[in-house]
Amino acid sequence: MTTYQEALLPGTRRALLHRIALAQAEGRAPSLVAAVVRDGQVVWHGARASVDGDAPGETVQYRIGSITKTFTAVLVMRLRDEGLLDLSDALEKHVPGTGAGEATIADLLAHTAGLAAESPAPWWERTPGSLRPELSDVLGEQPLLHPVGRRHHYSNPGYTLLGALVEELRGAPWEEVLRGEILEPLGLRRTSADPEPPHAGGWAVHPWADALLPEPLEDLGRMAPAGQLWSTTADLARFAAFLTRGDHQVLSAESVREMRTPAAPTEAADVAGGIAYGLGMQIQHRDGRLLVGHSGSLPGFLANLTISVEDDVAAVVLANCTSGPLPGVVAADLVRIVAEAEPLFPKPWRPLYDVDPAVLELAGQWYWGPHAFGLRASADGLLALGPLTGSGRRSRFRPNGDGTWTGLEGYYAGELLQPVRRADGTLSHLDLGSFVFTRQPYDTDAPVPGGVDPKGWRGMR
Repeated sequence: MTTYQEALLPGTRRALLHRIALAQAEGRAPSLVAAVVRDGQVVWHGARASVDGDAPGETVQYRIGSITKTFTAVLVMRLRDEGLLDLSDALEKHVPGTGAGEATIADLLAHTAGLAAESPAPWWERTPGSLRPELSDVLGEQPLLHPVGRRHHYSNPGYTLLGALVEELRGAPWEEVLRGEILEPLGLRRTSADPEPPHAGGWAVHPWADALLPEPLEDLGRMAPAGQLWSTTADLARFAAFLTRGDHQVLSAESVREMRTPAAPTEAADVAGGIAYGLGMQIQHRDGRLLVGHSGSLPGFLANLTISVEDDVAAVVLANCTSGPLPGVVAADLVRIVAEAEPLFPKPWRPLYDVDPAVLELAGQWYWGPHAFGLRASADGLLALGPLTGSGRRSRFRPNGDGTWTGLEGYYAGELLQPVRRADGTLSHLDLGSFVFTRQPYDTDAPVPGGVDPKGWRGMR
């Protein structure tokens, strides 16, 4: 069995430990723990603490705050996949009378419902959830601050509504549904709504003195689906592997991929910063990598889970302080260190299992007007279209079984690629969403829209 010591090179392990040591020291965190996942397995765990020789292990619980939202989003996606709701459904259809019912389920998942970021005073993270026993107490008198669906505005009350939706359609408390549908199937035995020993205590660190203040520990009540959970680096490592690959017991790889896809309009600053939001997952472009996951914080705790799907590397960082270290930056750095020091080996090239002459006929060079493109048939049964030089529209296409193909991404996502044949059966051109691709630039033998000048190509004096 691979151990942590064998999984990574010594230089990589030292770089990872140095990074969290720097974060704990500069961030003045009482303790900071981290784990790295590669190929679905934990390959490194590290910890630093203010008490020498007493660093917490991978089974010590920390509060994970808003990473809870990703768990709640998975529960909602399960309801969708079972046909109990559609993401385009208005909340009112399933949970009537909230005052925010015009928002759709997708709006709530992507924080585009127009709801306030927080519940009405007093500060919900530092007061008992019993002060807000009803949804109306969480939402306040005017739940909507922005037009529904128009902008991304992070909302904790929005995930309270999603928790209520889960309870309504399952007929059971959110925590009970969570345990039965996610925690137990994935083996997350140290993830819970309430702290279970051993767990870290939450602290505030004085900004101008090396002094500590214990933070209150509150049950969030109705707002639990937005931030209640406690977990460990070991459990969150398993959860990261699930968010990368899916699991047939919980949620398919396709639905998990949908969660990782941007679903909310971004503001100009977010575009510049490479930040977006999917369905219960944060998305960012950092150091040339696309990273997905979620951050979390509650008084006394900071948390982050970051995944690079392309590198198949994920990192978890947990700390027990209200402010100080930046776990999102640290987690991204841990991913980068492993991905750059020990890059993922590409899968071996394999030839097509069976060559279809009709598909092989499509492969090769095509022109959209004067723009040269290549169309390649790959062993996974897809066609890949891309420009031969420079930048341009790219997409893979899946077969529909009738000779046509459907685009999977980018500009051509959902668009139909149709080979068009002449009366004698020979291939004339490709029709891609009405665009005509020909074997020669503006081929006179193909029905190019607008026609081709009969004098053909010429020079200029």
